Amino acid sequence: MLKDSKAFSGFSVKDIDAAHKFYKETLGLDVEQHNEMGSMLTIHINGNDNGILIYPKPNHEPATYTILNFPVQDIVSVVRGLKERGVEFENYDTEYLKTDADSINRSGGPLIAWFKDPSGNFLSVIENQ
Repeated sequence: MLKDSKAFSGFSVKDIDAAHKFYKETLGLDVEQHNEMGSMLTIHINGNDNGILIYPKPNHEPATYTILNFPVQDIVSVVRGLKERGVEFENYDTEYLKTDADSINRSGGPLIAWFKDPSGNFLSVIENQ
């Protein structure tokens, strides 16, 4: 019934203008702004025909999990480049999760580094294996 549907994902933010600036200028993504039904954004990422919808929500509460992962070939250089653009990465030092001086988790599984958008939503860069 739904297998031929062109499904897409979306998430909320508390400030659409801050989100627009972050996703377009800081992350360098292709962001389209829509003004129907209030101001919304669509992020177009290579290979995703439908895009990812970002919508404002006055009572937005950030997700406590990663809502968007960006697969990359060289995580060290991507993290370094994003830090140069002002992105602050999360650092962890727990029994199960430990990030290094580059804010990259190397404690098992794929190499991954987490950061937040201006609304507190968790995003990650994850190195392709």
